Amino acid sequence: MLQSPTPKKRRRGRLFRFSSAFVVLLAVAGYLVVQYVTGGRGGPGCKVVSGKDDGQAYEFSQEQTMNAATIAAVGTGRGMPERAVTIALATALQESQLVNIQHGDLDSLGLFQQRPSQGWGTKKEILDPTYAAGVFYEHLAKVNDYQQLPLTVAAQRVQRSGYPEAYAKHEPEATLLSAALTGQAAATLTCQGLPDSTQAAVGPDAVRAALVRDFGRTVLKETGAEVTSESASKGKSTAKSTPSPSASASGGSSTVTLPVRSGSTRTGWQLAHWAVANSSVLHIERVSYAGREWAAGSADDPWHSTSAKASGGVRIVTSRQTGQ
Repeated sequence: MLQSPTPKKRRRGRLFRFSSAFVVLLAVAGYLVVQYVTGGRGGPGCKVVSGKDDGQAYEFSQEQTMNAATIAAVGTGRGMPERAVTIALATALQESQLVNIQHGDLDSLGLFQQRPSQGWGTKKEILDPTYAAGVFYEHLAKVNDYQQLPLTVAAQRVQRSGYPEAYAKHEPEATLLSAALTGQAAATLTCQGLPDSTQAAVGPDAVRAALVRDFGRTVLKETGAEVTSESASKGKSTAKSTPSPSASASGGSSTVTLPVRSGSTRTGWQLAHWAVANSSVLHIERVSYAGREWAAGSADDPWHSTSAKASGGVRIVTSRQTGQ
């Protein structure tokens, strides 16, 4: 005959079930946090390090880094100083963790949690990172002496947040990101850069379109971008790039070269870091500039010196394969 469990055994059973449920809840909570921070898209990550060799470093998802690169590019494209980019990045880190989220308090949306009902733009506009960054800078530029103000004060005068002091905790990481993504600190941003197979448009035309999207239409004219295509069956050919799309054969790779004027190394490093930040979505395999090279799949490795002669521009090698 089966014996009923003793009170001691019943307590152990309840404790075991409670512990198991608690572990499950912790796992679910952790998953939800990751989903919120990465926008539901995890995967290969990026790292930004200090250019002062002080060991300071922060890690971000590829999506976060790509959005940060857009914010920086829009700022410099508008002639905004590095301090403005730092303020914008710290604001976006607090408001959305640099993820273009489609929800928030009331009708808040996007990287900066801007509200259509408060005149920031339409839902579609606000969910465009380039637009969202641009309208943030428009408001920031109207803040008197914002470069001399504490970051929390400058950000609050744009955002009108209920928790203005929260921006301060993101200033250190925003400062490092800003230094890298404005080209102030050389070779300080790396990403894993494994290709995003959901992207249907890759190759030099996609790179050019993304450059125009983030920096503005003058970027190609200023750099005089050139494209060298390499195909396994057709050898090599060189042609001047144009902003308009053109057909590309599948297979092989293409090199987009962005000439950089002498004495403009900061611009060169901004373009190089922008390419690394966008490497996953644009299927960029290698980026080289000023005798240094980054390669996809090497997020934990620093930019390494290359034996190739340093050219006067940024070389972006991108796969010509369409999304798989």
